Amino acid sequence: MAMSEEELGRNEPAEERTAGPGGGQATPLSLLERARGKDQHAWQRLLGLYRPLVLFWSRRGGLAAEDAEDVAQDVFAAVARGLDGFRRDRPGDTFRGWLRVITRNELLLHHRRRQGEPCAEGGSDALRQLQAVADPLAGLESEEESAQVGQVYRRALELVRGEFEERTWQAFWCSVVEGRSSVALAAELGVTPAAIRQARSRVLRRLKQEAGDLLD
Repeated sequence: MAMSEEELGRNEPAEERTAGPGGGQATPLSLLERARGKDQHAWQRLLGLYRPLVLFWSRRGGLAAEDAEDVAQDVFAAVARGLDGFRRDRPGDTFRGWLRVITRNELLLHHRRRQGEPCAEGGSDALRQLQAVADPLAGLESEEESAQVGQVYRRALELVRGEFEERTWQAFWCSVVEGRSSVALAAELGVTPAAIRQARSRVLRRLKQEAGDLLD
C-alpha cells in the first residue's frame, strides 16, 4: 500500500522558528540574517558554501594555491566588513555577483602588490585604479564556472539535509536533482505521486528559508 504525503513526513522534526509578537511563531531567520547578526555558526556555514567558489575564482585569476588561500581570506574579511551593506535592491542583484566583485577587486590588489605598485587604501582613487586594470576573472569558461556554482547549490542542500528523514530526502533528491518523474518514482518507493510532490515542496521551501537570499 502506497504511503501518503502525511505518512511520508509523519516523523519529520518541526522547523526551528523564532518567537513572534505575543509568543507566536515568526519566519525563521535565514543564514544571511544570522551571519549579519554575528552568529559564528552561521558565518562558518556561509564560508562552507562559498569559500570553494572564491578559491576557484582565485585560481582562475592566475594565483597559485597558497596565494589563492591568502586572497580568499582577504575576500571574506571584506565580506564580513560589508555584509550589513549588501542589498538586493535592483533586478539582478545577487550575493554571488557581489562576492565576485569583491574577489575581482582583491585579485587586482594582490597582483598590484606582487608587481610592487602602490595600492590606494580606498575611496574614488582606489576604485579608478582597479577599474583601469583588466578583469582577471574575464573569460572564465562558462561550463566550468557553472559546475562550480552547481556545487554551491549542492552544499546548500547539505545544510538542510539533516532536518529530513531519509525517505523524504530520497524522494526529493531523485525527483529534483536526478530529474526522475514523480509517477515512476512513486511506484519505486511505494508512495503516492502526491507524496513525492510534497517532499519536493517541503525541502525546497526549507532551502529557500535557510539560504535563498544567498542563492537566488
